[in-house]
Amino acid sequence: MTDPSGDSAARDETAPRRAEARRAAENAASQHEPVQPEPSSFHEHVKARRDEFEQQIDRARADFEQVNERINERTGRNLLMAILIGVAIGAVVLATLLFVKWLFLLFAIPVALLGVFEFSRALQTAGRRVDIVPQLIVGAVIALVAFFQGHWTHWVVTIACVVVVIVWRMLGQMAARDGRRYGDVLSDILVAGFIPIYVPFLASMTLVLLRQDQGEYWVLGMIIVVVAADTGAYASGLAFGSHPMAPRISPNKTWEGFAGGAVATTVVAILYGMFVLHVPWWAGAIFGLVLLGSATAGDLGESMIKRDLGIKDMSSWLPGHGGVLDRLDSILPSAAAALAMYFLFFPLVSV
Repeated sequence: MTDPSGDSAARDETAPRRAEARRAAENAASQHEPVQPEPSSFHEHVKARRDEFEQQIDRARADFEQVNERINERTGRNLLMAILIGVAIGAVVLATLLFVKWLFLLFAIPVALLGVFEFSRALQTAGRRVDIVPQLIVGAVIALVAFFQGHWTHWVVTIACVVVVIVWRMLGQMAARDGRRYGDVLSDILVAGFIPIYVPFLASMTLVLLRQDQGEYWVLGMIIVVVAADTGAYASGLAFGSHPMAPRISPNKTWEGFAGGAVATTVVAILYGMFVLHVPWWAGAIFGLVLLGSATAGDLGESMIKRDLGIKDMSSWLPGHGGVLDRLDSILPSAAAALAMYFLFFPLVSV
């Protein structure tokens, strides 16, 4: 028979052992579980990470601003903004010329009229009497006739528009009766006739070229070559420029810059002429050198006008560039040169 007192003693010894084993298992399990941080320490950790990230952003922004300021001091303008605006304008020009070329009118005519407005306001600031509304009207007429009518009609309408703004200014002076001196009145009349020739008429040469057979490719080539001339001259002048080209007109332009522009223009014009316009390489070289001369003359001519008016830029509408007319200075005379090159070299396309 079994002793009941023995069984009871065995149970009493086994119970504490099971309790100890259970506590040991719980302790082991608790060692493998991740310790959850208290809510306050978690928020402090997140805040520290956020502050560190913000400090890194501030340091990166400060470094970028310092580099940008050094570039601006070296170049004399906001180069980054100038590049962005230039790329945006280039995209619009490409889209309008390569898809539906008459859409280029929606870009070219407003730009030309903005140039007229800028020039007129700059002249007014310098003390000249300029009738802005008539100038804008005749500018739009000249541009539209250039695209929709023939060459002779374009010339006749341009001459008529010049006469209109001159007579308008004379009648306006007669009505004013403000005792303005004869020399000032004569200057106002000459300026009134100069504005439509300098901006709308030269700009309209682009539209005359555009309406020709394959004219959109010649317009695009003219713009690309002029941009190559400006970019090459700017880069080489900035890197190597030491001999001023025309110090009394534009002290920043150097012969080294002109040489760099000549190399860039010639290379770009030859390649574009051979592969896009399909003219001989020597025709592309002549095309580039002629546009180099016209672009340089246009740039120096506008610099001379601004120096005479006592201003640095025609306006500040285009950050990094100045005004609209500051970007058109090289293109305006180059449009007439490109039109002449078209009539000279286009017969060679089929050769």
